[in-house]
Amino acid sequence: MTLSDDGAASAERRLLQSVVEVARHAFGAAASSIFLVDPVNGDLVFEAVAGEGDGQLVGTRFPAGTGIAGWVAASGQSMLVDDLRESRHFSGQAAQSTGYVPNSIMAAPLFGEEDCVGVLEVLDRSTHHVRETADVGLLDLLAGQAAIGLELLTRLRAATPDQRSDRALRLLEMAEALLVENARG
Repeated sequence: MTLSDDGAASAERRLLQSVVEVARHAFGAAASSIFLVDPVNGDLVFEAVAGEGDGQLVGTRFPAGTGIAGWVAASGQSMLVDDLRESRHFSGQAAQSTGYVPNSIMAAPLFGEEDCVGVLEVLDRSTHHVRETADVGLLDLLAGQAAIGLELLTRLRAATPDQRSDRALRLLEMAEALLVENARG
């Protein structure tokens, strides 16, 4: 069995979905999402969503630079805003178009080899045990794990069919399992 383009796309979707589900659970958040940056035009594209909007947002696009995700993608820096009314980067119009307007957002960049390839966001995290520095650190860790998984998938997709193997797919599945285990532990 080899990893086809459809198999790689399916593995990518599973990986990203597991990341947003773990992030949502870890922070007790209303929602979590991953945007990937379209390499052609820089648009931000919802690729995975857990919680509010999970049924309809995948595939939705926003122009480069839109909102906090756009700022994080452009700057390569994580951001935490507990009161979005005070943020000049927040796009209320973009949020309204999704059907859910959060009060707070944490966002972290996903880096490829050198460039930001996406953004992991957590909306309205629980304030029960808020640890701002630790929360951003954990979000950065999850974003890093997602980026590593995406890099592996990109390399698998670029490999010729005879270079792909069941072993590579098993390696990806092990990485997904470790991500889930680390977030729970």
